[in-house]
Amino acid sequence: MKISLRTKTLLTALALTLGLSSCMKDDFENTPISISGLSLVHASPTAEKLDIYIDNTRASIDDFVFGNKMDYLRAYSGDRTITVTKKGLTTRLTSDVVKLVPDSAYTVFMVDKFETIDILTLKDDLTKPAAGKAKIRFVNLSPDGGPLNLAINGVATDLVDNKAFKENSAFLPIDAAEKVTFNVKNKATGVVEATITDAKIEDGKIYTIYAKGLKANADDTKFGAAIFTHK
Repeated sequence: MKISLRTKTLLTALALTLGLSSCMKDDFENTPISISGLSLVHASPTAEKLDIYIDNTRASIDDFVFGNKMDYLRAYSGDRTITVTKKGLTTRLTSDVVKLVPDSAYTVFMVDKFETIDILTLKDDLTKPAAGKAKIRFVNLSPDGGPLNLAINGVATDLVDNKAFKENSAFLPIDAAEKVTFNVKNKATGVVEATITDAKIEDGKIYTIYAKGLKANADDTKFGAAIFTHK
């Protein structure tokens, strides 16, 4: 999979380090550079805006708020340090070192409550689905949601079963359709707790659905579900 085949928004490759000396410039330019793709999702149920850094370079948009997603950015492959701060501040809230494989794509989720914020990095399978099919992955990112299932309305067997907080399914094939309703269900009771209604599932596209927010909240960070396309 080549990143360029799946990306609409390609930003300048993030700096591997800052302040490379000018005497290294020629050698650096003559060395092949491996690139990976990073998509960023703010899934921490908080009203706080976040800044996300890849090594020492800020990668996030100015107002990166709960529910925001940034399509694939190009980043140098290898070990990269992802750091989360509160918008405009330098104090680290959390960080993680991720190993980026060349020509591979990843989604980086900012997860959990603000006081315990964490980073969850998942590798994305962007191989093209079979004709007439799409692929979909489910991720449980609700800190108080409990184990969850994902179901397609009208289908007897749940598509994904028993995913606890921070757990995810593989990318699963589903039929392309003009309107599909997805239900996020409580594993223990079978009760539908969030719904994505009439989603258009396109032939050849790749999607992630994630449970988000807190059941304890009633504001914009309340429990729900979201879907995005890997672009």
